[in-house]
Amino acid sequence: MRRRVVIQSVTSALVAAALVVPGAAADPAPAATSTLAKSVVGVSAPADHGATATWVVGYDNNGTSAGSATITDVVGAGQAYVTGSLDVPPGWSPSWSTDGSTFQSTEPASGVVAVRAQNPDARPGGTSLSGLLTPPVQASTTATGGDGFTPVLHRTPTGALQAWNIYHHAAPAVAKVVCSDLGTGQPCAGGPWPKPLNTTPGPLGSGATGDISSPMTQQYVRDPAAPSQVFYTAATTSSVGVGCLDLAAAANCGYWPLSTPGGVSGANNTAGFVEVGGNLYGVAGSGAVLCWTIATRAACPGQPYAPIVPPSGVTAANPWFYGAVTVVAGKVFASSSQPNTGNQAAMGCFDPATTAPCAGWASPRPIGAAGNYTYNVYTAYSTTGAQVGACSTTTGSSPGITTCYALDGSALPAPSSVVGLAGGVIAFNPEVITDPSGHVRSYLAIWGGGYAGATVCHDWTTASACAGVPNPITHPTVNGGDTRDYGYAYDTPTGCLIGLGDAGVLFSMDPLTGASPCVRSGGQVSLTPGDFYCDGASGHVQGYGSARLVGVTPGNVDFGASRVTVVDQDGATVATPGFAPDGSVDLSGVSPTAHPTISVTTTLVLTSGADFGGGNQPRLVVDFTGDPPQVCFRTTIGTACTVSDVANTATGTDTTGSFTSNTVTVPVAPGAGCLPVVTVDKEICASKTASHCGPNGSGPWAKKAAVGTLGLLNATAYWRITVTNQGPVAITDAHVVDYEEYSCETAAGTFTLQPGETKRFHCSTYALLTLFPLTNQAKASYVPRNSPAGTPPSYSAWSSATACSLLCLLG
Repeated sequence: MRRRVVIQSVTSALVAAALVVPGAAADPAPAATSTLAKSVVGVSAPADHGATATWVVGYDNNGTSAGSATITDVVGAGQAYVTGSLDVPPGWSPSWSTDGSTFQSTEPASGVVAVRAQNPDARPGGTSLSGLLTPPVQASTTATGGDGFTPVLHRTPTGALQAWNIYHHAAPAVAKVVCSDLGTGQPCAGGPWPKPLNTTPGPLGSGATGDISSPMTQQYVRDPAAPSQVFYTAATTSSVGVGCLDLAAAANCGYWPLSTPGGVSGANNTAGFVEVGGNLYGVAGSGAVLCWTIATRAACPGQPYAPIVPPSGVTAANPWFYGAVTVVAGKVFASSSQPNTGNQAAMGCFDPATTAPCAGWASPRPIGAAGNYTYNVYTAYSTTGAQVGACSTTTGSSPGITTCYALDGSALPAPSSVVGLAGGVIAFNPEVITDPSGHVRSYLAIWGGGYAGATVCHDWTTASACAGVPNPITHPTVNGGDTRDYGYAYDTPTGCLIGLGDAGVLFSMDPLTGASPCVRSGGQVSLTPGDFYCDGASGHVQGYGSARLVGVTPGNVDFGASRVTVVDQDGATVATPGFAPDGSVDLSGVSPTAHPTISVTTTLVLTSGADFGGGNQPRLVVDFTGDPPQVCFRTTIGTACTVSDVANTATGTDTTGSFTSNTVTVPVAPGAGCLPVVTVDKEICASKTASHCGPNGSGPWAKKAAVGTLGLLNATAYWRITVTNQGPVAITDAHVVDYEEYSCETAAGTFTLQPGETKRFHCSTYALLTLFPLTNQAKASYVPRNSPAGTPPSYSAWSSATACSLLCLLG
């Protein structure tokens, strides 16, 4: 069982009384200043040398508005910061200092003397998180590195929506990855963009320094354990494999080769990746199936597996794989084609359970017309939403033909929405969404054959073209309609499709109306109240509070058409509450015990976008009821004997001003290696004059008085006892022990001695007859400072002095 000790110092405060003038109006009460409450856990009192203390500071935000907040904690004397121990609440950013004044966002390997936590959007109470609401995304010409291909969406911790893309069919050295801020229509910070992709993990570089090439039709899979990490089809000059791009860190996160190229040095001949059962599956240029396990970051045993489709991209003149992959009810379907060869395009099926072709798919099935080729293969659904097969829409000089097959290899009717496309129309893998009425819709990007860019929407639930939108959907308000669409990514919070194409223009589209821009907004905030605390104690969280829109005029939102979805840590929907007229949502009915993490997504249908722009940044704020949030870090208490206690104090600033925590001091037990060395020297005054023998007397002082110093009668011996602490720690509860003269014990009383400190005490003995020598001895009883309760006292050695009478001479 972990022992939890909280030590807090107590300081006195002076309260001044104010004069009250009769009839005068009282001054308004000043705004309360925020407070910091410091404590320490994980150590006993007193602590041992070398022990680890966890310093905790609770931050109670008493402000009335949101603003920037900073908490700074200096590592106290006699202790060392434990690397990696700084823990800040969600929404706060950590930083470290090695000089006490300059802070950096990357933790140094050693030498940290101060830590800091900062929150640009600290809100009253401190128990909330906020995220930016995405404005209606306006079309923007983007430095896509070429024609860009399809977007990958990423929300930053602040809620800003980014679109990433990897320029397709690009050679290894070419800079090809780009990040765009959809809220501003500008490149993300950290440019210039595009940047190269590399096999070595680390921050994205610059210039033509890459060593990874990209395929013709890229397909991405996110890491379920770290959704900001994206796996993509990658190739080097010697292999094809899995590349990793960390969107949150703007960094390469690895490359794993899976196969050597099929005789083409460029090694661009691969289809994309899909995920089944924790594995990535793709198709090499030879038609063989590639497999890689996400959890272990390793190739699957026995891969590459036998080909399921004819080769593609295996000539030096055209080394690109023309085709794609999709998942149908746990099976991997692939398409493959060879442009300008007259060969028939084909579709194959792979069963991950048997690592062999699917039942009924001993050989590939033909698709399209002879000589046509394809960039796609996509999942077909029944009217009930079940995955029933796969389709591929081909292109070429003859009219585009869409061919579909069921799981067992039998023919399926082609979706009516793509039937009759003209020759020269090229189509790409669709984005699939479920609309608010529960209909499954596929949005295929097309261009060519008379189209400068358009979207074909098929409603599988009705087995017809999507209602409410034209077929196909063109984009006349985007770059004059010249978009040359490659594909779309659906943003759940806004309910918008984000498109990108050969023209290099990012744009938004409302999937229910086809309008561009998509006049919607949305935000998503994930809240784990337990992450706001780091002292290891329970009972901090009382319940969820609310979600609310900040900076949004209620009249500019159609709350009836908007929606809120609350899911928990398991991805289960736990609530779909409605908006109150003021834009707030009650979350108090959600149990933090049953659902320790919730993700609140708001999809807003706007009647006006006037709240966005001009410096205004509307937000979604989600809060809970609980104790003030905490910042923690650990230190190791020094082993030097001079470390007798350690202390810590935190400071902070926010919208209420500056404030300082209480100071917490932890006493440090001396331990066996740090015991004090105490000596006692008892002496007698050798003068016959009493005034020379007091505290300020000149003595002399000796261990043995001269003969005759004491007379025969009415003799008085004057003693001086010197107690010295030679170190290395202080002593407390010290006493003089003198069994023969109690007045010496009384004169000393109870005292303390710091290392190197000396104290002297004076006492005397009176005797009527002094025929015999008078010897007296004393020692010191003491306890080392900060010793645990119940520690028995230690003793110095005895020290004695002798007063001589006449008998000293006779003897």
